[in-house]
Parts: sequence; C-alpha cells; structure tokens
Amino acid sequence: MDQTHPLASIRHFLVGDRAFYRRTISILVPIIIQDTVTNVVNLLDNVMVGQVGTLQMSAVAIVNQLLFIFNLCIFGGLAGAGIFSTQFAGAQDYNGVRHCFRVKWIIGLAMFGIAAVVFTAAPGQLVSLYLAEGTEAQAAADTLRYGLDYFRIMVVGLLPFAISQVYASTLREMGETKLPMFASVTAILVNLVFNYLLIFGHGGFPKMGIVGAAAATVLSRFVELAIVVCFTHMHSARFPFIQKVYRSFHIPVSLLLNVAQRGLPLLVNEFLWSAGMAMLTQCYSMRGLQVVAAFNIASTVGNLFNVMYISTGGAVAIMVGQALGAGEPDQARDTAWRLIAFSVEIGIVMGAVMALFSPLVPKIYNTEPEVRQMATEFLYVVCIMMPFYAFSHDCYFTLRSGGRTIITFLFDSAFTWAVNVPLAFCLANFTSLPIVPLYFLVQATECLKCLVGGIMVKKGIWIRNIISAEKGSPQEE
Repeated sequence: MDQTHPLASIRHFLVGDRAFYRRTISILVPIIIQDTVTNVVNLLDNVMVGQVGTLQMSAVAIVNQLLFIFNLCIFGGLAGAGIFSTQFAGAQDYNGVRHCFRVKWIIGLAMFGIAAVVFTAAPGQLVSLYLAEGTEAQAAADTLRYGLDYFRIMVVGLLPFAISQVYASTLREMGETKLPMFASVTAILVNLVFNYLLIFGHGGFPKMGIVGAAAATVLSRFVELAIVVCFTHMHSARFPFIQKVYRSFHIPVSLLLNVAQRGLPLLVNEFLWSAGMAMLTQCYSMRGLQVVAAFNIASTVGNLFNVMYISTGGAVAIMVGQALGAGEPDQARDTAWRLIAFSVEIGIVMGAVMALFSPLVPKIYNTEPEVRQMATEFLYVVCIMMPFYAFSHDCYFTLRSGGRTIITFLFDSAFTWAVNVPLAFCLANFTSLPIVPLYFLVQATECLKCLVGGIMVKKGIWIRNIISAEKGSPQEE
C-alpha cells in the first residue's frame, strides 16, 4: 500500500511499533494482574457475602459505595502531586520525586482525618440515604443494622490504605508497577482466605458474617502497607527518592503552591465524581433494595471485565507524563493516541466476552431470580458501552498528564453532575420508566463525553512540561 494513503497515515498515527508495545505491556501487565486479582476476589467476596443473604449483601454494597468516595478522594488528592512526580521521574530528578512524596503524606493524612470524622459522626444517616421510602420497615431496619456493623470496622482500614497509596502511587509514577502489584495481590489473597474463615466460621474461627468480611478487609490493608513500606525502604538504591526522605520534611514552597493549584481541582473532581456515582446509585435505589442488590452484582462483575481498559489509564499517566517531563511532546502525543486506540480495541473485545458470561455469573449468587435477571440486563448495558468508557477514560488521563486539571474537572465530575445525575434523578423520580432502560439512558451520555474528550485531546491543549521551573533544586544533605 502506498504510504501516502490516508488509511496508512491513520494506521501509523494510531498503531505503535514493537518497542512501543513492549514497553506498554511491561507497564500494563502488572497493573492488569493486580486489578484482575482484586476484582476476582471482590467477586468471590461478594458471592460469599451474598450467601449470607440479600439484605446483608445490600448493606455491604451501600457501605462500600460510601467508602468508594474516600478511596477516590485519596486517588484524586495524591494525583496532583503525582502529575509532578511522574514528570520528575521522566527527567530523572529524584529530589523532585522526594518532595512530591512528602506532599502526598500531608494530603493522605488530611484525607484520613476528614473521612474518620465524617464516617464516625453520622454513619446511620449516610446508610439511610440508600433505603427507599417504600422499603418494608423490618427489611430497612435490618439493612441499616448490618450496614452499621460493617461500617464501624471498615473505618479502621482507612489509614493503612491511605499510607500504602502514598508509597504505591509514587512507585508507579517511577515506572515500578511490579511491587505495588505484589503487595496488593498478597493482601487480596489474605482477604480472601480470612473472608472464608471469618464469614462462615471455618478453621476454628467464630462465624461472624459480614462483620468477618470487614475484619478480613482491614487485616489485608495492614498486610499491603507492611509489604510496600518494607520493600521500598529495603531497596533504597533502586528507589532513590526514598533515601533521606524522613530526615526532614522540607518541601519547596513553589512546588507546594503548584501542587495545590493543580491538585485541588483533581481532589475536588474525585470527590464530586465519586459522590456523583453514589448519587446515581441512590437514584437507582429508589426502585427498591432488589435494584441495589442487582446493581451491586453487575458492578462487581463489570469491574472484572473493565480492568483491561481501565489499566491503560495508568499506562497513559506513566508513559505520557514521563514523555512530557523528558521534553518530548511529539512522543507524548503519539503515545496518547496509540494508547487510546489500544484501549478502545480492548473495550470492544472485553465487551463481547462479557456479553457471553452475563447470563451465567449472576446465577452463582444466593438471591432471588428477579435480582439475577436484573443484574444480567445491567451487564448487557455495560457490554454495549464498554468501548465508549475506554475512550473517555484514556482521554481523562491524557488531559491530566499535562496538568490541565481544571479541564479534567470539567470533563469528568462537572459532566457527571450537569448531565448524568440530573437525568437519573428526573427519570427515577418523575417517570415510571423501568430501571434497565433508565440505566441505559444514563450510561448512553458517555457518547457525548467521548466527543468532547476526543476534541480536547486532538487540540493538544494538554501538552505541557510543568516541572521546568522546579528542576535543578539543590539536593538534600
């Protein structure tokens, strides 16, 4: 084929060479393994809790939706420093990475403090938001009781989770994805084993039900923290940023201000986006506790198949961010588009595979046939939308890699609250539309988001080196 042909030009733009895919796979595979194991165990965890009963499963789903807000606030809070850290790593400025690591400590502890106050002050009111007015009184009371029992223990795991993310995110930004994978997979297996022992009372342990599930999760958080901290400090030559990191807590004021300027929109974005997801779930829950249970099943199963394209977001953050930090804007642009194309292809394949399993997986849950059927129909919606999710997901990380955090805020959480939430609220409260068509209409707005994201990525407004003013800072004694 003539290389001047338009199709050849597009192919060259969207398809990388072998070296590109070797590097992509070396970064992606550990992330994929980590996220896949996480979601497989979440599925098994969900099934085990589901064996206890539908109300218990709904209670756990409600609490996890609230904890999801904290998790994303941690990710969003650390991401601001992470943008700088990734570019510092691309420029091999480990003193800059060290300063970003210290900023992350401050953010992580602040997020934990706020969450601990909120979650311990009003847990009952938070859980009650998801109990529809038409729910039978005894079922609502039991769900609330189960939720509070689970919630009180899960709060203990917030601090180790925050600290482990401070370490793990910095390692990933340096291109080290294997250690976080090992720590996470080990913790997940610990969680799985102790779920089995504590939920059902095997091996001489007491039968604790969903309280046992919470205890197993908290234990796994401490295991993950111990592994990632110990291994990082034991291999300080491999991770130079950790050397002398606690000798002082000096952070250049200019960096602190820049991180705050770019990081605050990301923190607000993750909070508002996760709150938006919680609000969407609350809108769906207006149709009854069966919807909550079905949505929980569909979300857990969907996350298992979504992991392939979601992992490319991490690759975008690392590869595009490091190229920008190294002063290679053309490479950053090519890398972004090739990863986006790769992600969409993965989304198409995984959507087709998931469609085959959608009628089967809900059958392993010990719940009503109506819940299983509803979960299957939710999954079909996710299958259809998966390529669109993949495209918008990588657009988000591309825009973020260049520090365009205000734009990413508008693209992500502002879109959720301006489009998704009002649509779901109006359809749930002012129409009699069945829940599955309602869910499909809300998810279909992703097509509009893809259009906006594609235009912004194409314009190249995200291509910026944001660490040039911070380079060359004196090394610490």
